[in-house]
Amino acid sequence: MMTNIDETCGGAPIRVAIADDQDLVRKGFRLILSSFPGIEVVGEAVDGADAVALARRMRPDVLLMDIRMPRKDGIEACRELAGDPDTADVAVLILTTFDIDEYVYDALAAGASGFLLKDVDPDDLAQAIRVVHEGNALIQPSITRRLVETYAASRSKARFDGTRISDLTDREREILTMVGKGMSNDEIAAELVISPATVRTHVGRIMVKLDAHDRAQLVVAAYESGLVKPGM
Repeated sequence: MMTNIDETCGGAPIRVAIADDQDLVRKGFRLILSSFPGIEVVGEAVDGADAVALARRMRPDVLLMDIRMPRKDGIEACRELAGDPDTADVAVLILTTFDIDEYVYDALAAGASGFLLKDVDPDDLAQAIRVVHEGNALIQPSITRRLVETYAASRSKARFDGTRISDLTDREREILTMVGKGMSNDEIAAELVISPATVRTHVGRIMVKLDAHDRAQLVVAAYESGLVKPGM
């Protein structure tokens, strides 16, 4: 269970859209989310193409996206949203099951903010949406790290432009390595004996230098650049 956050969520509700080709799944998530204060479901999409159109039309804060869908899958849709300035701010949470974990790595590389298992506990679902909405990309860093580690090891050719690593300072490379290992800002701050605010500043600068969409892509960059290797 994730750490609880105040469910009152002052101000405007978090606007959520749901993309899944199974009607039962969409309706189930809508029903679950309707019971939480501060969260509003603003639309549903039946495939990736529909999800992109919905995101452009409704501009949700968070989009729950299945991976395997007809016409356009969730990864392609995620990549399209991340590459469009009008929808780049939509936080995409990939919905997955254990039998398709190999796609999570590609989803993170495409710009997804994180992922959820489809059997997620309702409280954790609402919590994940709030956390992503607040700008924290990785919902479950340790689990994401294990998935990235497993599938990064199977990639024969990195897709990350490693030359950008040379633009980082020694401290930034050190922090990127820790991010790649799944460490939180607080954990990094404790390890380096600096403040969490200083860590956040460094992470922000690293994202700019590496042209990373979010913290999740920093994990991918850390592995593909060789700063972090499977098993480290």
